[in-house]
Amino acid sequence: MSPYAMDRPAECAAAVRDLRIAIIGAGMGGLGCALALAKKGFRDVHVYENASDLGFVGAGIQLAPNLVRVLDRLGCWQGIEAEATDIVETSIRDGRSNEELTHVHMPDIRQKYGHPHCTGHRASLAGGLYEACKAQPAIKFHLGHTLSSVDEFEPRPVFTVTPREGSPHQVTADVLLAADGVKSVARTHLMQRLGASVDVEDTGQAAYRVMLPRDKMAADPEMMALLDSNQVTRWIGEKRHWICYPIASRTIYNMSSIQPDVNFASAPSMTYTTRGSNDAMLQTFSDFCPLIRRMLDLVPDGQVCEWKLRVHKPLPTWVHGCVGLIGDACHPTLPHLNQGASMAVEDGAVLAEVLAQAPGAAPDVINKCLRVYELLRKERTTTLVDLAAHSGRVLHLGEGKAREERDREFAASRAQGSSVPDKWASPDVQKMIYSHDCMLEASEKFKTLYRHLDQASQGAES
Repeated sequence: MSPYAMDRPAECAAAVRDLRIAIIGAGMGGLGCALALAKKGFRDVHVYENASDLGFVGAGIQLAPNLVRVLDRLGCWQGIEAEATDIVETSIRDGRSNEELTHVHMPDIRQKYGHPHCTGHRASLAGGLYEACKAQPAIKFHLGHTLSSVDEFEPRPVFTVTPREGSPHQVTADVLLAADGVKSVARTHLMQRLGASVDVEDTGQAAYRVMLPRDKMAADPEMMALLDSNQVTRWIGEKRHWICYPIASRTIYNMSSIQPDVNFASAPSMTYTTRGSNDAMLQTFSDFCPLIRRMLDLVPDGQVCEWKLRVHKPLPTWVHGCVGLIGDACHPTLPHLNQGASMAVEDGAVLAEVLAQAPGAAPDVINKCLRVYELLRKERTTTLVDLAAHSGRVLHLGEGKAREERDREFAASRAQGSSVPDKWASPDVQKMIYSHDCMLEASEKFKTLYRHLDQASQGAES
């Protein structure tokens, strides 16, 4: 129990639990936040989602120990784990020659951090969160509802949603939490209210996502060895790479690439996905090793999806009034650390922790709680976003001295167990990311951070 919760009267605690909390977006961050709030005893949680049917799709995802820790505490990990693959090693290879640059063994991840590192299907993760949310009477879903605007930020948020069938209407809540992604409408309105402008930025990169079913790979022993392994494999080349691993109880080999953006260059600014071309994909990786080309040859026509990778500059704040941002709405990241979903779910869990410790239900109290959330999360997420961008630059080096030095570091890491240029696989970076307990940190630091904000507010008023 939090120190504040011990001090406040019972009727105050009840008022906090009765807060009407609206969440925009039923992605990983929104679902994780809703579930965490319900688990903390909040009784009136509403999730607004643009899609009219949450038929989860997508490709593979890495489930790192810091994410698994939260899922386990929320009670939904067991079902997700049943289809996941424990990862105990990673191989980083030259994309053209298939020569192994380094091999990182990590069989003790579970022992070190209390939870495993797994790979799974995004639909399994999202579906597990959604089913857990549906089991909570406190959570109500409003599917087919698009956020049109945030009209008021304080004292109580007022926002307009447009249903697929029906007219736009306003909704009032005590707290509005926006997990509406990199194209966040809420972020746009929040920045406009503050007189700031933070536009989505092109990275100049795009990503292919393909999934090879087991039966397509069965005739190739080299492919089957990959599918039946507990290994993540990354093939790297100039400005491009593939990262691949088994998912769905080893019935699917998930392949995700990064390459220079070509197809989206002339697309409208808000276009993010398209049906990719098999020929274009094969041409992009025509100089990669025969194993990669054989796998790409197995992809059926029309089954290539391509994503444009976009981010935005760090925001001046994630909070205004009683409105806060979550996940990609406030800290989108490149995928090189495999921490995008993890950070979003951590955000939601921390929000539930700080709101549960609120010493009252008044708007000024809620605002301070949201600011505590930002203080707890902003430095960590900024660090991980920067690390991901740095790792991508290092992985995609072309010929020259910088690449030669990188490859020497890869070789040294194999011999000495030292830091790895691919930061996802580096033991020092793994320790920093995986050992972090976001919920415990929020519980332990809330009182101090809240009092600091409270004293600063009182000082400003005097």
